[in-house]
Amino acid sequence: MSTNDLGRIQPRRLTGSEPLHSHDTPAGATVLDFWRWSSSDLVVNTARGLLAEYIVAHGLGISTAGVRDGWAVWDLTTPDGIKVEVKSGAYLQSWFQKAPSVIGFSIKRATAWNPDTNEFEGDQQRHADVYVFALLAHRDKATLDPLDVSQWQFFVVPTRVLNEELPTQQSISLAVLERLGAGPHAYAGLRKAVTKAKGGGDGLGTN
Repeated sequence: MSTNDLGRIQPRRLTGSEPLHSHDTPAGATVLDFWRWSSSDLVVNTARGLLAEYIVAHGLGISTAGVRDGWAVWDLTTPDGIKVEVKSGAYLQSWFQKAPSVIGFSIKRATAWNPDTNEFEGDQQRHADVYVFALLAHRDKATLDPLDVSQWQFFVVPTRVLNEELPTQQSISLAVLERLGAGPHAYAGLRKAVTKAKGGGDGLGTN
């Protein structure tokens, strides 16, 4: 087998109708069945993080017609070229809780990994232009609905502010985000907040 045979696999967008099969014989299930089985719990941390990224993409007018790149150095790029990192948190979890979760988000610096070469590149840094901290802020489990964008709050911080204020910090609390004036922003104000964060002024403020 040549080295070329072991290059990066580029995913293709699926419709959900693709069958589980043995060679060309359908095995009685589809990709949609798999998605329903594996991804219906939108409250669990792993799925909630992907959903938050998807919601932010829609709020920023970013096309989701392709396939998410799980190896990208930052999460999203807006139509006007703003690089966005999305982090998510929630007060309510899918398991039993004695109290709502304390909110904190990762802001670790990282070394870029290139999936085309399987090598790390450059120095540890925060690669995006702007961080969006997406908080599923609803506090009633009986009515919790992660698909309801009105239950989310968004805190937006320019990466340069994180680098100036918290250069070596690996996480940031909700209290610090509020002190920085990063939000909360509603879903409808997300695009304006991100554009402001990348552009002039201090990029902060609430709406």
